[in-house]
Amino acid sequence: MKTLTLNDFFRNLEIAETISDLHELALGLRDHYRIDHLVYHWISADGEPYGFGSYPGEWAQRYVEKDYLRIDPVVMGCYHGAHPVDWKRLDWSSKVARDFRQDAISFGIGNQGYSVPVRGPNGQFALLSASHTCGDDVWEAFILENQRDLILVAYYLNQKALEFEVSRVPEVTRPLSPREVDALTFLAMGYARGQVAEMLAISEHTLRAYIESARFKLGATNTMHAVAKAINDGHIIIGGASRAAEGAWPGRDERLERPAQN
Repeated sequence: MKTLTLNDFFRNLEIAETISDLHELALGLRDHYRIDHLVYHWISADGEPYGFGSYPGEWAQRYVEKDYLRIDPVVMGCYHGAHPVDWKRLDWSSKVARDFRQDAISFGIGNQGYSVPVRGPNGQFALLSASHTCGDDVWEAFILENQRDLILVAYYLNQKALEFEVSRVPEVTRPLSPREVDALTFLAMGYARGQVAEMLAISEHTLRAYIESARFKLGATNTMHAVAKAINDGHIIIGGASRAAEGAWPGRDERLERPAQN
């Protein structure tokens, strides 16, 4: 079977008619680059997984079951950045992030990775990720040689995906107030409502009003859904990638990082 060239990829991308066509093109491009995986991943505002590529189905299922989207340093780091990133440059210092990485490696995702963030209309956000099992020197050489091509591939692949999945483009949401952001951030970090109310120096009744207001703005069905949408839409930042984010957020206050004592 003839190996897909980059010119073949772009030519076939123009005439692709289905998501299955895009899936086959992603597999062909993976073989072209001689890497373990090439995956396109649309980060949906409703938390539903959407994408295509060469990741094992078992890993895709586990990613959803474990709710890894909430703590994935690749997703978090790329969402709050504008440039492609070598996975080694992300923050893997937390135990949760390290456990996630080891789990991914155990499913054959690879110890090296490179992701290109892509942004579309109305805040749409997607990633093109290449991954492989190899040494640092080999991977750095791969990135140096192919990064420009991968950026082009990510852009045009996303444009085609938008044509097929217009209904998935998230609607523009109303901005959350600072207090609503604080409340959802602390809930996402695992604090109980009573602890959040104490740290914000408000009553639980007032806290509930902030949460319900945020839920309404985000179009969420419940509090957990509101937290997930707030993370995916970029209203709040949690996980290891937050350390590299600009600006202040409540979890950075050393006084607030410790749970309230009973």
